[in-house]
Amino acid sequence: MSPKEKDILLLVFLILVLLAINYPFLDKALGKFLTEEDFVLVERVIDGDTFAIENTSVRLLGINTPEKGEPYYQEAKEFLENLVLNKTVRLEFGKDKIDKYDRTLAYVYINRENVNLKLIEEGFANYYFPSGKDKHYNEFKNAWEGCIDKNINLCEASENICAECMEIRGHTVKNICGFSCDITGWQIKGEGRKKFIFSDEILEEAEEVSFELELTASGDTIFLRDSPGKLVLWKSV
Repeated sequence: MSPKEKDILLLVFLILVLLAINYPFLDKALGKFLTEEDFVLVERVIDGDTFAIENTSVRLLGINTPEKGEPYYQEAKEFLENLVLNKTVRLEFGKDKIDKYDRTLAYVYINRENVNLKLIEEGFANYYFPSGKDKHYNEFKNAWEGCIDKNINLCEASENICAECMEIRGHTVKNICGFSCDITGWQIKGEGRKKFIFSDEILEEAEEVSFELELTASGDTIFLRDSPGKLVLWKSV
């Protein structure tokens, strides 16, 4: 064997040793690259918190927007369309990458802007963490509180005379006004889709009425809205 061939074999051997020593690091780095983020082209917006990419759909993490037929459904959808449709966005994945509907779960970024967060800031979504709080929770909750201060869209306060004197205690709503309140059509809703609608309900002074609403095991926030859908109060439980 010539000296040159020996040098080549030695070099190959050293490279293999180096790869073997650093394999855990390389494997971890490669795994992170492949699983924690991706870049995709948005082909169609389905609603305010879901859009379609090739062969699947993406559900935005940390938020929930109105369902079809609810106030601000169309506005939320159009807002998301204006931000992402026909654009390449970056997906950041959480601990759960796929939901029970086989949708990809992700935080979505475009030009370094968190789209999920933007929907809350503009009052087209509430924060929503059914699998438990993550690194974005406080930021999203603060965005909701900022939206309340701006009093826009889903954060717009009710002008009903009874809105200033209602309380949520456990699974009851209590009238602490000095007069009776008609809350027919009012609704209690959690962070997600589940809601309870009050029908033909007039609360006398100091009277309370119970509601049934299944909340997430990791904690939840409930929102009381009047019949036009304006916010009466919200409470973390």
